[in-house]
Amino acid sequence: MPPAKKRTRTYDPVKIRTAVLAQFGNVREAVVALEPEQLALPTRLGSWTVRELVAHLTTALGGATRFLAMPEPPAREVALLDWAFGTASAATQVDEASRALAAQEDLGELYARTLTGFEDALPDVTAGRLMPTRFGAMSLDDFLVTRTVELIVHTDDLNDAVPGLDVPYDRQALAACTRLLADALAVEAPGGAVEVRIPPFAVVQCVAGPRHTRGTPPNVVETDPLTWIRLATGRTDWKTALDAAKVGASGERADLSELLPVMS
Repeated sequence: MPPAKKRTRTYDPVKIRTAVLAQFGNVREAVVALEPEQLALPTRLGSWTVRELVAHLTTALGGATRFLAMPEPPAREVALLDWAFGTASAATQVDEASRALAAQEDLGELYARTLTGFEDALPDVTAGRLMPTRFGAMSLDDFLVTRTVELIVHTDDLNDAVPGLDVPYDRQALAACTRLLADALAVEAPGGAVEVRIPPFAVVQCVAGPRHTRGTPPNVVETDPLTWIRLATGRTDWKTALDAAKVGASGERADLSELLPVMS
């Protein structure tokens, strides 16, 4: 796992909490309207149906609530960008927990209970609060930034799985998700030879080699936020995105295929 020795940017905790709640609200509104046949549809996530996927989406908030109820750890063990490289290690636990939640008959009630528990837990949290997670002790503020990734990525999975569904993406949540995954790429492939542009949210430099300092960089990759998120999480691949003109790449080093996905 590449070490994330420092955070490349900071996030406004109030804006992140608002974004997390907004995106959860977007998903909740869509989920309560899904018909049984839509919940039974397959997804691009292995054997999960839409029902398992929407059940899993409640853990974005439910996990934070559960962790906050545990004793506070003495010290932080996991930085924000470390999280992006550690998620695969929890795949089995996530699958089992999501299937257990999906077995509950009333998804609307599950979403309501999850939201209430999260909102009830937050007022008692002091600034700088640490909490245990599956990956080690993190700050609540950092953990909530990771919730934007969970919510945005799986909202996209949901839109992909259900024909005609168009769950909106909260702009602040989409921005935070895009930036975290872009920063993770810069940690995975440190350097300044390639500039990756994801307007309007992020620009990072990565890949070892000559560093660009002035004018137009010789190696540039540019794409939109959702395409970047799909590339970074393995929902699409480099060649497919290039062939569909979803990615522009110029320069002999501007091939990120060996570096993607960033997280899975």
